[in-house]
Amino acid sequence: MMSNLAQGLVQIYTGNGKGKTTAAFGLALRAVGHGFRVYIIQFMKGIDGYGELDGIKRLSPECQLEHFGGQGWVHKGENLEGHLEEANKAFLRAEELILSGNWDIVILDEIVNAIWFELIPESRVLELLSKKPPHVELILTGRNASQALIERADLVTEMVPKKHPYEKGIMSRKGIEF
Repeated sequence: MMSNLAQGLVQIYTGNGKGKTTAAFGLALRAVGHGFRVYIIQFMKGIDGYGELDGIKRLSPECQLEHFGGQGWVHKGENLEGHLEEANKAFLRAEELILSGNWDIVILDEIVNAIWFELIPESRVLELLSKKPPHVELILTGRNASQALIERADLVTEMVPKKHPYEKGIMSRKGIEF
């Protein structure tokens, strides 16, 4: 299948502020509008209830999404077995999609968090970046991007919180934060 992109880059959306996934999904929406094929793999999201799961279906078949993750919260270094298995499945699927030549853009949502929580070795992700075909745009999201990832990326945006409704006791809102 011929790609819409002559040159695919690596982008990272990181930082402690809100907007990393939102930025990646906004890019997906824009790309589909131009006829691009987009595939999203979500790491560490094993539960339903995220609005994007149903929203992306409206962009199908040009945009597809799969989500992976164990049950419950991940605590670094504790009870990781189910989370490790799901992260590995997500990574293998991501690698397959990136190398397939069928997608213009592949978004690996929360993969940077999966590295930080030690669910995926950073070395595997860096190796995947080296194997990325030149016509595939690759987007990585999540907090705590390492210097090695930042150096390998072509674009890095850090979301920095300045003010958040949570500080006033306003909890996450359906359709806005999830």
